[in-house]
Amino acid sequence: QVQLVESGGGLVQPGGSLRLSCAASGTIFSRYYMGWYRQAPGKQRELVASITSLGSTNYADSVKGRFTISRDNAKNTASLQMNSLKPEDTAVYYCYAASGAAGHWGQGTQVTVSS
Repeated sequence: QVQLVESGGGLVQPGGSLRLSCAASGTIFSRYYMGWYRQAPGKQRELVASITSLGSTNYADSVKGRFTISRDNAKNTASLQMNSLKPEDTAVYYCYAASGAAGHWGQGTQVTVSS
């Protein structure tokens, strides 16, 4: 049973930074594609950033140059460093792990960017 637990969300002022972490258990983490998604109130869940098992990354245009996704296979964790945060980044952020046809979601962590 794959379990994903996010941490690191919170309230931050515009221009600030947060680092989200996703801890995985119950799987061979290094084989998994990892992604961070977000869902704002009244909007669809969208991909923010992803990283393959080989370390290739992909970012939504709205976060390019501000967010960085990384993974530590030895620690079974994936992280999302978020800099220069904007109010429009406010959302619940979800960690996602996939291998083949199997996908798993974390419970989500709230990020609020407000002065």
